[in-house]
Amino acid sequence: MLRQVLLAASRSDRVERVVSTSPLTRDVVSRYVAGDVRDVVSRLTREGLLVSADHLGEEVADPAQAEREVRAYLALLTQLPEGADVSVKLTALGLRLSEQLALDNAATICEHAAARGITVTLDAEEHDTIGKLHSVHATLLKEQPTVGVVVQSYLPGAVERCARLAESEGVRVRLCKGAYSAPGALTAPADIDRAYVRCLKVLMAGAGYPMVATHDPRLVEIASALAVLHGRDHSGFEFQMLYGVRPREQDRLARLGAQMRVYVPYGSDWYPYLMRRLAERPRNLAFFLRSLLGRR
Repeated sequence: MLRQVLLAASRSDRVERVVSTSPLTRDVVSRYVAGDVRDVVSRLTREGLLVSADHLGEEVADPAQAEREVRAYLALLTQLPEGADVSVKLTALGLRLSEQLALDNAATICEHAAARGITVTLDAEEHDTIGKLHSVHATLLKEQPTVGVVVQSYLPGAVERCARLAESEGVRVRLCKGAYSAPGALTAPADIDRAYVRCLKVLMAGAGYPMVATHDPRLVEIASALAVLHGRDHSGFEFQMLYGVRPREQDRLARLGAQMRVYVPYGSDWYPYLMRRLAERPRNLAFFLRSLLGRR
């Protein structure tokens, strides 16, 4: 129930005004959202971590806004090292206005990223965008074979989607649990975990490149075991975790030689992102409330 309340709050303009205007929110925002993305990326890279940077924003109202988002990503690419990744939400590129518009804008970002040795991953969003997300991804793959896509294990059909993607050599698939409300989606944590493992088994056994996006220590162990079972070394898959969540575990995995990528969001449109992170991990709510109350 708490998860549903937080997800509802992520879409509430009234709650956003209260949270965003509080000067006491700064501590919790800085924990999960990069202030200076160049500095954060440089530090993480020096520590042996990979990065995926995300310019926060979604649901543009007109093509001009989508064009501004494209320019923001092209500027971001100049600040990232070779081997980095950028995460892109297609609604920020105009998906709700036109699938073709979003495709063209994503293709522009992919072309510039490829020229700099940087990959692009198409991020998951609300359930009603998933069909178009995978349509755009399939089209982009014809010209940009390194473009990745996210699968959310709590959604119906996630295993079948993973099976289709896993048929193609080297296709990058980020597997996460899911952070939005959706009809028919799994809601019980144990059911979501079991679905995640089913998807993970398919991806590890397939021909693609699994990107294991989880902070759950049990799922990290299962992913490691499945990689060994299917003969994947550290170059054959990677772990992904959010900036500010379990940083010690991120360092531990990197020291063990794993490909450990940190998802680094930045930008002023942080409110929906923050509330979804709290919904994914309600235990973080106590930290958030202490920050709002000015307690340390």
